[in-house]
Amino acid sequence: MSRSDPPRLAPLPLDLWGEDARAELRTAWPRVAERALSPGPDAMPLPNVVTTLMHHPALAGPFLLYNRVLLEKPTLGHRLRELMVLRVAWRTRQLYEWAQHVRLAARYSITPEDIEAITKGTRAGNWTPLEADLVAATDQLLDRYRIDDDTWKRLAEQLEPRQLVEVVFAVGTYTCLSMAFNSFGLEPDPGLDANLIPFPASEE
Repeated sequence: MSRSDPPRLAPLPLDLWGEDARAELRTAWPRVAERALSPGPDAMPLPNVVTTLMHHPALAGPFLLYNRVLLEKPTLGHRLRELMVLRVAWRTRQLYEWAQHVRLAARYSITPEDIEAITKGTRAGNWTPLEADLVAATDQLLDRYRIDDDTWKRLAEQLEPRQLVEVVFAVGTYTCLSMAFNSFGLEPDPGLDANLIPFPASEE
C-alpha cells in the first residue's frame, strides 16, 4: 500500500460510535475520554489509531488500558522503550508508528542522531551497552521470535525480571500494532506530515 492509497479500514467518526465504544474509552482512558467525548467545537480530536480500533470496542478498550502501562509506567523507562518501538517501526516499515514516535522522540531525550542510528541497528556506534542489547533483542524477536541466549544473558545482567518481561511485551505489542496498521492502511493523523520524516524505502 502506498502513502497515497486510501485506508482499507477508515477511522470511525465519533458520531457513529455506539455507547459501548464510548464506555470503553471512558474506562481505558478517562481523561482523554472526558475531553474527546465532550460536545462542541472544543472537543479534543482522537488519533486515528483510536478511532480505527473502535470498530471493535470490546477489543479496543482493554488493549488501550493495557498499552497505557507500556506508555505511562514503563519499568525500562521511556527512552529505552522508544528505542525499541522505533526499531520495530523501522523494521516493519510502519509509517504511522514511525511518524508518531519520531515526533515524540525529543520528549524522551532521543536525538536526531539516535533516530539515524535506529536505521542502522546494532551497526551504529553510539549506543550504550544496554541500548545495543535492546536493539539486538528487538531484531532477534522480529527475525526469530526469541531473544538469543547471549543477548538474554547480557540483558539479565543489566535488568530486573519485570524489565525482561517488558522487553518482550514492548516489542511484541508494537509489532502487533505494525501488522494491524499496515493491514488497515492507517494514515498519519491530521497535522502530522509523515512525508517530512525520513523513511527510506529500502531496509538498511
